[in-house]
Amino acid sequence: MKLVSWNVNGLRACAGKGFEQAFLSLDADFFCLQETKMQEGQLDLQFPGYTSYWNYAEKKGYSGTAIYTRHQPLSVSYGIGIEQHDHEGRVITLETADFYLVCVYTPNSQDGLKRLEYRMTWEDDFQNYVKQLDKSKPVIICGDLNVAHEEIDLKNPKTNRKNAGFTDEERQKMTQLLSAGFTDTFRFFHPETTDIYSWWSYRFRAREKNAGWRIDYFITSQRLNSRLKEANIHTDIYGSDHCPVSLVME
Repeated sequence: MKLVSWNVNGLRACAGKGFEQAFLSLDADFFCLQETKMQEGQLDLQFPGYTSYWNYAEKKGYSGTAIYTRHQPLSVSYGIGIEQHDHEGRVITLETADFYLVCVYTPNSQDGLKRLEYRMTWEDDFQNYVKQLDKSKPVIICGDLNVAHEEIDLKNPKTNRKNAGFTDEERQKMTQLLSAGFTDTFRFFHPETTDIYSWWSYRFRAREKNAGWRIDYFITSQRLNSRLKEANIHTDIYGSDHCPVSLVME
């Protein structure tokens, strides 16, 4: 079973930059998207053999998530059931026979950290949500979590220490999630690998210089560890300021 996650930074724009070819070449059972930046009816992009589920932000051209799946889910839910968080289209959960798949686009703390306080509230509520799911069956969380967890996960840790995505507060929340019984699957297979990133700024020719951040993840319940087979970051795929990440499981 193969799962893929990609922050497409606007699906309509990405569709004009090779999205369909990338989708088909990655050949996933579940293909999760973040930052679709769409409203219902703006783009009819379907693939044979897949059913798609969409969570749109109320604000136009902002946020949004989607999942394409080859497998009929037992149930589908949108958001995390908390009014404060559920207007931005950030979460879709598919329930299958033996796991929950949670596609998430975590709020960015923004320049000047003006949304950091909200981000901390989000983190606590989201973690409570996935921990509740985990009580009934294992959870696979994927998406743009908007944090580089350790210094190994970004090119310039020293100069970014107090910037959104690498604050002590955000990193601590990731540590807290992993400590609650979850696995960062890329580090499970590549504990010491450096210079592999999933996001690059559009400024300063960052991708050309590989001055990036690893902020896109597959995080799984630890009891799935024995089923994990492979985790990759597809730096050769363009079309967004992020590249796809993938997980292969038994």
